[in-house]
Amino acid sequence: MSKLPNITTSIFSVMSQLANEQGAINLSQGFPNFPEDESLLQISERIIRENIHQYTPMAGLPSLLEKIANQTLKQYSRKVNTATEMLVTAGATQGVFTTINTFVNHGDEVLILDPSYDSYEPSVLVAGGKPVRVSLNDDYTPNFNRIETAISAKTKMIVINNPHNPTGRIWTEQDFEALETILEKHPQILILGDEVYEYITFSQPHISFNTRPKLVERTIIASSFGKSLHVTGWKVGYLIAPENLMFEMKKVHQFLVFSVNSFSQHAISEYLDVVDFSEVSKMYQRKRDLFQNLIKESRFELMPCDGTYFQVVNYNQISNKNDVDFAKELIVNHGVASIPISVFYNDATDRHMLRFCFAKTDETLIAAAEKLCSI
Repeated sequence: MSKLPNITTSIFSVMSQLANEQGAINLSQGFPNFPEDESLLQISERIIRENIHQYTPMAGLPSLLEKIANQTLKQYSRKVNTATEMLVTAGATQGVFTTINTFVNHGDEVLILDPSYDSYEPSVLVAGGKPVRVSLNDDYTPNFNRIETAISAKTKMIVINNPHNPTGRIWTEQDFEALETILEKHPQILILGDEVYEYITFSQPHISFNTRPKLVERTIIASSFGKSLHVTGWKVGYLIAPENLMFEMKKVHQFLVFSVNSFSQHAISEYLDVVDFSEVSKMYQRKRDLFQNLIKESRFELMPCDGTYFQVVNYNQISNKNDVDFAKELIVNHGVASIPISVFYNDATDRHMLRFCFAKTDETLIAAAEKLCSI
């Protein structure tokens, strides 16, 4: 008997396969197609022959944990205990799964804000919990009336993805204050803060749960070096949480992966001495601005993009087809792959929106934009 009977081939695989078959430009999946930083490659080449290929400690390479703690203090003014409040994970997705399966028991409810990343609900289902999907506003900002209404005595956790995939929106100070007001009445609710795009933000600053004194003691924060350093295939992320929560998560992590691959941890640890995360943000802002300028004269309507490397567009001026069919048509007839936003909703809400990934070379974005402007 399947624990996930309704899970089929992901839309990302479907669109990428169709793009490959049609020779289309793939702006669907969220990974860069440009080279990694030369400094990281040089570090990797040098240390590959060093004695670094055996198990690291279960919680993470000590030097990497120390570097993460230093960065967290620098970025968010939060002092984190490397021994008791941190955990290196095999990507943020594993961190999300570990978190949910540590704290969610049979019958517990978990609030997920739609449109939402596709790993949250399966993690809840495997844990025996009940996903409660709550739609964001039409402009993809949080609707706190809906959130508060959805809370019940069974609510164990709320998942907050900020900056937000797939929409690129970022929570404001007012949003956090509204959440704090609601959760003050519900001390039993934990927060899973998915902040994997924390270093890819533009004019509006990212506000981390690390900086929220009213919430931080009940929050597990997931981060991703794959996203921040554009090495998605390395699958290295980390969790930060209060000691009492981290103690329990380490029990699950120990028997899920035990320790994350040693080479990537060593390479990232050394690279953190030289990387400038503000330059990462600037690089992606240049790409966002380039892509937006290239397609502003098209018939696609650009939605706000505050962060991440995703641009959402509306195609009402082009077609009345549902977004899945239009996305496939866009690949077959026009040679560009995207992701339809309806797949990120439990009820398949279709507002004729597509998500493009602009973490691509300028040449790729220019070529894709030419096709999109010809529609």
